[in-house]
Amino acid sequence: MTAPLVSVVTGVYNGGPDLRPSLESVLDQRGVEFELIVVDDGSTDDTPALLDELARRDPRVRAVRQENQGLTRALIRGCAEARGEFIARHDGDDLSLPGRLERQARRLQGDPSLCLVSCWARARGPGDELLLEICRTAEPATATERLLNRYEGPPHHGSVMFRRSCYEHVGGYRAEFYFAQDSDLWLRLGEVGRLAYEQDFLYSFRVGEESISSRWRAVQHALGELAHECQAARRAERPEAELLRRAAVLRPGLAPRARPDPAAGAYFIGRCLLARRDPRARRYFRKALARRPWSLKVWVSLLQSFVPATAPAP
Repeated sequence: MTAPLVSVVTGVYNGGPDLRPSLESVLDQRGVEFELIVVDDGSTDDTPALLDELARRDPRVRAVRQENQGLTRALIRGCAEARGEFIARHDGDDLSLPGRLERQARRLQGDPSLCLVSCWARARGPGDELLLEICRTAEPATATERLLNRYEGPPHHGSVMFRRSCYEHVGGYRAEFYFAQDSDLWLRLGEVGRLAYEQDFLYSFRVGEESISSRWRAVQHALGELAHECQAARRAERPEAELLRRAAVLRPGLAPRARPDPAAGAYFIGRCLLARRDPRARRYFRKALARRPWSLKVWVSLLQSFVPATAPAP
Protein backbone atom coordinates (compact mmCIF):
# COMPACT_ATOMS: atom_id res chain seq x y z
CA MET A 1 0.00 0.00 0.00
CA THR A 2 1.35 3.42 -0.98
CA ALA A 3 1.98 5.65 2.02
CA PRO A 4 -0.01 8.88 2.10
CA LEU A 5 1.74 12.24 2.16
CA VAL A 6 0.03 13.27 5.42
CA SER A 7 -1.00 11.34 8.52
CA VAL A 8 -3.62 13.20 10.56
CA VAL A 9 -3.44 12.13 14.22
CA THR A 10 -6.33 12.59 16.65
CA GLY A 11 -6.63 11.39 20.23
CA VAL A 12 -10.14 11.13 21.61
CA TYR A 13 -11.83 10.14 24.86
CA ASN A 14 -15.64 10.15 24.91
CA GLY A 15 -15.87 12.43 21.90
CA GLY A 16 -19.58 13.21 22.21
CA PRO A 17 -21.68 14.98 19.58
CA ASP A 18 -18.81 17.15 18.29
CA LEU A 19 -16.74 14.17 17.17
CA ARG A 20 -18.57 13.32 13.94
CA PRO A 21 -18.51 16.84 12.41
CA SER A 22 -14.93 17.24 13.60
CA LEU A 23 -13.70 14.12 11.82
CA GLU A 24 -15.84 14.86 8.77
CA SER A 25 -14.02 18.21 8.45
CA VAL A 26 -10.81 16.22 7.99
CA LEU A 27 -12.30 13.69 5.60
CA ASP A 28 -13.67 16.55 3.48
CA GLN A 29 -10.15 17.90 2.85
CA ARG A 30 -9.05 17.89 -0.79
CA GLY A 31 -5.84 18.21 -2.79
CA VAL A 32 -3.59 15.90 -0.76
CA GLU A 33 -3.38 12.19 0.01
CA PHE A 34 -3.83 11.53 3.72
CA GLU A 35 -4.80 9.00 6.36
CA LEU A 36 -6.75 9.79 9.53
CA ILE A 37 -5.47 7.94 12.60
CA VAL A 38 -7.86 8.21 15.54
CA VAL A 39 -6.64 6.80 18.84
CA ASP A 40 -9.59 5.97 21.09
CA ASP A 41 -8.22 6.44 24.59
CA GLY A 42 -10.58 4.01 26.36
CA SER A 43 -13.87 5.75 25.53
CA THR A 44 -17.00 4.53 27.29
CA ASP A 45 -19.58 6.32 25.11
CA ASP A 46 -20.50 5.84 21.44
CA THR A 47 -17.05 6.83 20.18
CA PRO A 48 -15.93 3.26 19.29
CA ALA A 49 -19.11 2.66 17.25
CA LEU A 50 -18.67 5.92 15.37
CA LEU A 51 -15.04 5.17 14.57
CA ASP A 52 -15.97 1.69 13.32
CA GLU A 53 -18.64 3.22 11.10
CA LEU A 54 -16.24 5.78 9.62
CA ALA A 55 -13.54 3.15 9.07
CA ARG A 56 -15.99 0.91 7.19
CA ARG A 57 -17.13 3.81 5.02
CA ASP A 58 -13.73 5.40 4.34
CA PRO A 59 -10.49 3.38 4.04
CA ARG A 60 -8.47 6.48 4.99
CA VAL A 61 -9.70 6.13 8.59
CA ARG A 62 -7.61 3.99 10.93
CA ALA A 63 -9.08 3.46 14.39
CA VAL A 64 -6.65 2.45 17.15
CA ARG A 65 -7.85 1.55 20.65
CA GLN A 66 -6.02 1.60 23.96
CA GLU A 67 -6.85 1.68 27.64
CA ASN A 68 -7.35 5.18 29.04
CA GLN A 69 -3.89 6.74 29.46
CA GLY A 70 -4.44 10.41 28.62
CA LEU A 71 -3.96 12.51 25.50
CA THR A 72 -0.16 12.48 25.46
CA ARG A 73 0.05 8.69 25.40
CA ALA A 74 -2.67 8.61 22.75
CA LEU A 75 -0.68 10.99 20.55
CA ILE A 76 2.52 9.01 21.06
CA ARG A 77 0.65 5.91 19.88
CA GLY A 78 -0.94 7.71 16.93
CA CYS A 79 2.32 9.22 15.72
CA ALA A 80 4.02 5.81 16.00
CA GLU A 81 1.31 4.47 13.66
CA ALA A 82 1.77 7.30 11.14
CA ARG A 83 3.00 6.41 7.65
CA GLY A 84 2.98 9.86 6.06
CA GLU A 85 5.94 12.12 5.42
CA PHE A 86 4.10 14.79 7.40
CA ILE A 87 2.01 14.49 10.57
CA ALA A 88 -0.92 16.85 11.09
CA ARG A 89 -2.63 17.22 14.42
CA HIS A 90 -6.38 17.60 14.78
CA ASP A 91 -8.43 17.56 17.97
CA GLY A 92 -11.71 15.70 18.13
CA ASP A 93 -13.96 18.68 18.92
CA ASP A 94 -12.37 21.09 16.41
CA LEU A 95 -12.69 21.79 12.69
CA SER A 96 -10.01 21.75 10.01
CA LEU A 97 -11.27 24.32 7.53
CA PRO A 98 -11.19 23.77 3.73
CA GLY A 99 -7.71 23.75 2.22
CA ARG A 100 -5.88 23.34 5.51
CA LEU A 101 -4.05 20.05 4.83
CA GLU A 102 -3.16 20.88 1.22
CA ARG A 103 -1.75 24.31 2.02
CA GLN A 104 0.31 23.19 5.00
CA ALA A 105 1.69 20.16 3.13
CA ARG A 106 2.64 22.25 0.10
CA ARG A 107 4.36 24.74 2.38
CA LEU A 108 6.49 22.00 3.93
CA GLN A 109 7.25 20.53 0.51
CA GLY A 110 8.31 23.90 -0.84
CA ASP A 111 10.71 24.88 1.95
CA PRO A 112 13.06 22.21 3.37
CA SER A 113 14.11 24.57 6.18
CA LEU A 114 10.65 24.30 7.74
CA CYS A 115 9.86 21.51 10.18
CA LEU A 116 6.58 22.91 11.51
CA VAL A 117 3.69 24.78 9.84
CA SER A 118 0.65 26.19 11.58
CA CYS A 119 -2.01 28.72 10.55
CA TRP A 120 -4.33 31.36 11.94
CA ALA A 121 -7.13 30.01 14.11
CA ARG A 122 -10.48 30.98 15.58
CA ALA A 123 -11.66 29.98 19.05
CA ARG A 124 -15.37 29.37 19.60
CA GLY A 125 -17.30 28.89 22.81
CA PRO A 126 -19.82 26.20 23.83
CA GLY A 127 -22.64 28.02 22.02
CA ASP A 128 -20.48 28.64 18.93
CA GLU A 129 -19.72 32.17 20.13
CA LEU A 130 -16.65 33.71 18.51
CA LEU A 131 -14.13 34.17 21.32
CA LEU A 132 -10.78 34.87 19.69
CA GLU A 133 -9.15 35.28 16.31
CA ILE A 134 -5.46 34.43 16.57
CA CYS A 135 -3.08 35.57 13.84
CA ARG A 136 0.65 35.07 13.58
CA THR A 137 3.50 36.64 11.63
CA ALA A 138 4.19 35.69 8.01
CA GLU A 139 7.98 35.66 8.38
CA PRO A 140 9.41 32.22 9.37
CA ALA A 141 12.54 33.68 10.98
CA THR A 142 10.43 35.93 13.18
CA ALA A 143 7.95 33.14 13.96
CA THR A 144 10.76 30.81 15.01
CA GLU A 145 12.45 33.45 17.17
CA ARG A 146 9.16 34.22 18.92
CA LEU A 147 8.57 30.52 19.53
CA LEU A 148 11.98 29.96 21.05
CA ASN A 149 12.41 33.21 22.98
CA ARG A 150 9.05 34.94 23.49
CA TYR A 151 6.59 32.19 24.46
CA GLU A 152 4.62 32.70 21.22
CA GLY A 153 3.83 29.42 19.52
CA PRO A 154 1.06 28.04 17.33
CA PRO A 155 -2.43 29.28 18.27
CA HIS A 156 -3.66 25.76 19.01
CA HIS A 157 -2.22 22.27 19.26
CA GLY A 158 -4.50 20.95 16.53
CA SER A 159 -3.46 23.61 14.03
CA VAL A 160 0.00 22.21 13.25
CA MET A 161 1.62 19.95 10.68
CA PHE A 162 5.22 18.81 11.06
CA ARG A 163 7.75 16.59 9.35
CA ARG A 164 7.70 13.07 10.75
CA SER A 165 11.49 12.87 10.36
CA CYS A 166 11.91 15.95 12.59
CA TYR A 167 9.43 14.58 15.13
CA GLU A 168 11.36 11.32 15.38
CA HIS A 169 14.72 13.12 15.45
CA VAL A 170 13.81 15.17 18.55
CA GLY A 171 12.21 12.20 20.33
CA GLY A 172 8.53 12.95 19.76
CA TYR A 173 6.00 13.81 22.43
CA ARG A 174 7.25 13.29 25.98
CA ALA A 175 4.87 11.58 28.41
CA GLU A 176 6.09 13.73 31.30
CA PHE A 177 4.26 16.75 29.85
CA TYR A 178 0.75 15.52 30.56
CA PHE A 179 -1.02 18.85 29.89
CA ALA A 180 1.63 20.67 27.81
CA GLN A 181 2.98 18.04 25.46
CA ASP A 182 2.59 20.48 22.56
CA SER A 183 4.64 23.33 24.06
CA ASP A 184 7.51 20.97 24.86
CA LEU A 185 7.49 19.44 21.36
CA TRP A 186 7.31 22.76 19.51
CA LEU A 187 10.38 24.08 21.34
CA ARG A 188 12.39 21.00 20.45
CA LEU A 189 11.22 21.14 16.82
CA GLY A 190 12.16 24.82 16.68
CA GLU A 191 15.72 23.87 17.58
CA VAL A 192 16.12 21.71 14.45
CA GLY A 193 14.06 23.64 11.88
CA ARG A 194 11.90 26.69 11.32
CA LEU A 195 8.25 27.45 12.04
CA ALA A 196 5.91 29.11 9.53
CA TYR A 197 2.27 30.13 9.51
CA GLU A 198 -0.19 29.99 6.64
CA GLN A 199 -1.74 33.45 6.53
CA ASP A 200 -5.36 32.38 6.71
CA PHE A 201 -7.91 31.03 9.17
CA LEU A 202 -7.65 27.30 8.49
CA TYR A 203 -8.52 25.91 11.94
CA SER A 204 -11.37 26.43 14.40
CA PHE A 205 -11.14 25.12 17.93
CA ARG A 206 -13.71 24.75 20.66
CA VAL A 207 -13.21 26.16 24.14
CA GLY A 208 -15.53 24.47 26.63
CA GLU A 209 -16.12 25.15 30.29
CA GLU A 210 -14.67 21.73 31.12
CA SER A 211 -11.88 21.62 28.54
CA ILE A 212 -8.30 21.00 29.62
CA SER A 213 -7.18 24.49 28.61
CA SER A 214 -9.95 25.97 30.76
CA ARG A 215 -9.96 23.94 33.97
CA TRP A 216 -6.23 23.10 34.09
CA ARG A 217 -4.85 26.43 32.82
CA ALA A 218 -2.62 26.97 35.89
CA VAL A 219 -1.07 23.51 35.56
CA GLN A 220 -0.59 24.00 31.82
CA HIS A 221 1.22 27.24 32.54
CA ALA A 222 3.50 25.55 35.08
CA LEU A 223 4.32 22.79 32.60
CA GLY A 224 4.98 25.37 29.90
CA GLU A 225 7.48 27.04 32.19
CA LEU A 226 9.17 23.69 32.74
CA ALA A 227 9.32 23.16 28.97
CA HIS A 228 11.24 26.43 28.68
CA GLU A 229 13.50 25.43 31.56
CA CYS A 230 14.25 22.23 29.65
CA GLN A 231 15.05 24.34 26.60
CA ALA A 232 17.48 26.42 28.66
CA ALA A 233 19.09 23.24 29.98
CA ARG A 234 19.60 21.94 26.45
CA ARG A 235 21.19 25.23 25.39
CA ALA A 236 23.57 25.02 28.34
CA GLU A 237 24.17 21.31 27.71
CA ARG A 238 22.82 20.44 31.16
CA PRO A 239 20.77 17.30 31.91
CA GLU A 240 16.97 17.56 31.86
CA ALA A 241 16.26 14.60 34.14
CA GLU A 242 15.27 16.59 37.24
CA LEU A 243 13.07 18.95 35.21
CA LEU A 244 11.32 16.00 33.59
CA ARG A 245 10.76 14.47 37.02
CA ARG A 246 9.11 17.71 38.18
CA ALA A 247 6.95 17.78 35.06
CA ALA A 248 5.87 14.15 35.48
CA VAL A 249 4.13 14.81 38.80
CA LEU A 250 2.12 17.80 37.55
CA ARG A 251 -0.95 15.79 36.72
CA PRO A 252 -4.21 14.76 38.42
CA GLY A 253 -3.71 12.68 41.53
CA LEU A 254 0.06 13.12 41.83
CA ALA A 255 0.61 16.66 43.11
CA PRO A 256 -1.40 19.00 45.35
CA ARG A 257 -1.01 21.91 42.91
CA ALA A 258 -2.46 19.81 40.06
CA ARG A 259 -6.07 20.68 40.86
CA PRO A 260 -8.67 22.02 38.43
CA ASP A 261 -10.30 25.41 38.96
CA PRO A 262 -14.07 24.81 38.69
CA ALA A 263 -14.75 28.42 37.70
CA ALA A 264 -11.82 28.97 35.33
CA GLY A 265 -13.52 27.77 32.16
CA ALA A 266 -16.63 29.92 32.45
CA TYR A 267 -14.55 32.91 33.55
CA PHE A 268 -12.16 32.62 30.59
CA ILE A 269 -15.02 32.36 28.09
CA GLY A 270 -16.71 35.33 29.72
CA ARG A 271 -13.55 37.45 29.51
CA CYS A 272 -13.16 36.66 25.81
CA LEU A 273 -16.75 37.69 25.15
CA LEU A 274 -16.39 40.79 27.30
CA ALA A 275 -13.39 41.87 25.21
CA ARG A 276 -15.65 41.66 22.15
CA ARG A 277 -18.44 43.56 23.98
CA ASP A 278 -20.69 40.52 23.62
CA PRO A 279 -23.44 40.59 26.28
CA ARG A 280 -23.43 36.79 26.42
CA ALA A 281 -20.38 37.23 28.66
CA ARG A 282 -22.76 37.76 31.60
CA ARG A 283 -24.07 34.22 31.35
CA TYR A 284 -20.59 32.78 31.83
CA PHE A 285 -19.67 35.14 34.65
CA ARG A 286 -22.83 34.05 36.47
CA LYS A 287 -21.84 30.41 35.96
CA ALA A 288 -18.38 31.14 37.36
CA LEU A 289 -19.92 32.84 40.41
CA ALA A 290 -22.15 29.84 41.01
CA ARG A 291 -18.98 27.76 41.37
CA ARG A 292 -16.85 30.36 43.16
CA PRO A 293 -19.14 33.04 44.64
CA TRP A 294 -16.34 34.75 46.60
CA SER A 295 -14.23 35.56 43.50
CA LEU A 296 -13.68 39.32 43.33
CA LYS A 297 -12.33 39.23 39.77
CA VAL A 298 -15.48 37.50 38.51
CA TRP A 299 -17.71 40.04 40.27
CA VAL A 300 -15.73 42.89 38.75
CA SER A 301 -15.96 41.32 35.29
CA LEU A 302 -19.72 40.85 35.62
CA LEU A 303 -20.14 44.52 36.54
CA GLN A 304 -17.92 45.53 33.60
CA SER A 305 -20.20 43.62 31.23
CA PHE A 306 -23.00 46.09 32.01
CA VAL A 307 -20.90 49.16 31.20
CA PRO A 308 -21.82 50.54 27.75
CA ALA A 309 -19.06 50.45 25.16
CA THR A 310 -17.35 53.80 24.68
CA ALA A 311 -18.19 55.36 21.34
CA PRO A 312 -15.15 56.15 19.16
CA ALA A 313 -14.07 59.77 19.04
CA PRO A 314 -15.42 61.69 16.00
